Amino acid sequence: MLLPRTNFINYNNYSGYRMPTTIQIDHETKERLKSFGSKGETYQDIIKRLYDIAVRQQLRELLNSKNAIPIDEAIAQFKRKWQL
Repeated sequence: MLLPRTNFINYNNYSGYRMPTTIQIDHETKERLKSFGSKGETYQDIIKRLYDIAVRQQLRELLNSKNAIPIDEAIAQFKRKWQL
């Protein structure tokens, strides 16, 4: 027996919705995070901002490393290696 379609919940309307998650941190870490925040900022805002800063710093370190090569040289090496 098939049930009428109206008895089912259409979850397509929730595609943009993200369920919140919980992470556990100790009190010291929470206070340290709070010290980076401004009034009205959520912990999520602080974490996202710190993440963006960390990514930029890693990129700077990568670009300034002794192993870094110019992009055109990297492309040429790739093409030679894969015979493109």
